Amino acid sequence: MRWALVKVCLAVTTMVVVAFAVPLGLVIKEMARDRAFSNAEREAAAVAPALSITTDRDKLERVVASAGADSGMAVHLPAVDTAQAVDIGRQRAADRDITTVRRLGRASTAGVPGGSALLQPVALSSGAIAVVEVYVPESAVSNGVGTAWAVLAAVGATLTVGSVAVADRLGVRMVRPARRLVEGARELGEGRLGARVPEQGPDELRLAAVAFNSMADQVVQLLANERELAADLSHRLRTPLTVLRLNAASLGDGTAAEQTRSAVAQLEREVDTIIRTAREAKPQTAVAGPGAGCDAAEVVRERMGFWSALAEDEGREWRLAGAERPVRLPVARTDLAAALDALLGNVFRHTAEGTAFAVDVHHADDAVIVLVSDAGPGIPDPESAMARGRGSGHDGSTGLGLDIVRRLAESTGGDVLIGPSVLGGTEVRIRIQLDGRAPVRRGHRGAVRRRRTARLVAALTGGARPGPRSLP
Repeated sequence: MRWALVKVCLAVTTMVVVAFAVPLGLVIKEMARDRAFSNAEREAAAVAPALSITTDRDKLERVVASAGADSGMAVHLPAVDTAQAVDIGRQRAADRDITTVRRLGRASTAGVPGGSALLQPVALSSGAIAVVEVYVPESAVSNGVGTAWAVLAAVGATLTVGSVAVADRLGVRMVRPARRLVEGARELGEGRLGARVPEQGPDELRLAAVAFNSMADQVVQLLANERELAADLSHRLRTPLTVLRLNAASLGDGTAAEQTRSAVAQLEREVDTIIRTAREAKPQTAVAGPGAGCDAAEVVRERMGFWSALAEDEGREWRLAGAERPVRLPVARTDLAAALDALLGNVFRHTAEGTAFAVDVHHADDAVIVLVSDAGPGIPDPESAMARGRGSGHDGSTGLGLDIVRRLAESTGGDVLIGPSVLGGTEVRIRIQLDGRAPVRRGHRGAVRRRRTARLVAALTGGARPGPRSLP
């Protein structure tokens, strides 16, 4: 596509340059010829007044010499009465051409060796016709034509090269997005689900990139849904498996009882393997390509709008802060929504009805921090809770929610910390790096955070009860 555009532009520009340069070059040549013969006519006109006054040879020779063209001018006087014909200067034109001009009384040009001769008739006082011959060399006729043609050629070449360069740049702008689209499709076909295409270039390619990124997001979401479904279904089997294991333990001794207990144990191991495999799947969904990203404030407001309805049903007070202005994150929208749903879902599952909670978004220079706090009983061992997210599930929890959050943060170079909340319960801090660099370890509580959380405490646990806050 790029070279085709360059060739088309080269052909069109060449045609335009030729169409204008060739006629202009011919005009310049004709103008140079007209200039040369105009000069010759002026030289001949300078001698005419002297011829109308006298025909004396000496005087005419001085006039011709004073004209400065003694080597290129000649005067041909006819024979009058007893006076013979006189030729002053070097004659280059043929006698018949001079005779013809004298007879017709009209100026004419004649070809001579090395150039042309201008023959100008002049009437004498006696009534006879003299002829003034002015030699116009070929160099005078073509004077400046070569230089003008060279300038035209240089201008034409410059225009051609410039148009080719512009066409090449335009071709690059068209080809580069197409190549990125091909590379993105190849990466997606190779299993790198985080491949995205920048939404740049012409409108058609930009729309194709938007469609590709949307398709890739749908593929990622479908795979994530499959993993979540497998983990969720397997997790639901744990309760009946526990009942079966207890019942099998009460069967007593015997071959049938031992086989039943063995089968139940094997089934429980298979369920644990399914849960662990679904949880340890490669976190490609959180890898944001150049075309991925989302507005964290918009996603937070949307998910809080969803959970606020359930919070009102259970009498929970809630507060949202820091989501007033757009905050761009290098993660997929679906991944951030899944992480928020996992944390808010834990609040509703593991705290009693009426327990308050809050979500705070803080935009730092190199990262975005999302705080999810609650006023529940808290987590006595945060390290153990994070360990469950890495596959060592116990206490009836698989840690899938924290694992989703951890993978999302670590995919950008960020981290997840669990600690006590100023509301009295648990606080989960998600740090998402904006530039993908290694996370910068900082104190768990800073001045800015203390001010914002203090406002949350005043709104959620103070004497005044503001009630559920609607989203902005």
